[in-house]
Amino acid sequence: MMRIERLWIPAVLLAVVLPMAAQGQEAHDYIGTKKCKTCHIKEWRSWSETKMANAFELLKPGVNAEAKTGAGLDPNQDYTTDQECLRCHVTGLGKPGGFVDIETTPELAGVGCETCHGAGGSYTKEGFMTLKNKEYKKAEVVAQGLVPQVSAAQCTGCHNSESPFVGDDFVFDFEANKGEGTHELFPLKYEHE
Repeated sequence: MMRIERLWIPAVLLAVVLPMAAQGQEAHDYIGTKKCKTCHIKEWRSWSETKMANAFELLKPGVNAEAKTGAGLDPNQDYTTDQECLRCHVTGLGKPGGFVDIETTPELAGVGCETCHGAGGSYTKEGFMTLKNKEYKKAEVVAQGLVPQVSAAQCTGCHNSESPFVGDDFVFDFEANKGEGTHELFPLKYEHE
């Protein structure tokens, strides 16, 4: 009996700990860009005028009709519930706390801050990015696994040749694009890998 207990306890621990570790960033709650705006107003303003911020709008009928027609898509079709389109036009689709639909999670429509910087629910916990703790250290937040370094992999999940708007030979140039498009009016605060 004792031998079974010795095997059972580690097995239970592994069953609980491994999925938590594998979840990584998904384990944190998504909070939406309005919460980020509270402390990061300059970055939010810059982002809010980009295609990323308005990506969900592009899925609506009649919006960006010429580009949709050129890509072989029906410009009059409503793509706002198309899972294949949503994966690149909303924040956190299919992840715990991520976008569900426009009625349930309107704050996650568009490609928000958390798409690149990770789910923000844990950022605002005591000791990290709070109004009480203005001296938080980015390295501490990264070490806790709350925010990943922004890398090409985050961009190429959507900016790739599977998009109907580019050709089969499309290659996303991370170095050329990392400072453009997302924070055009306000420079990047931290290095991107």
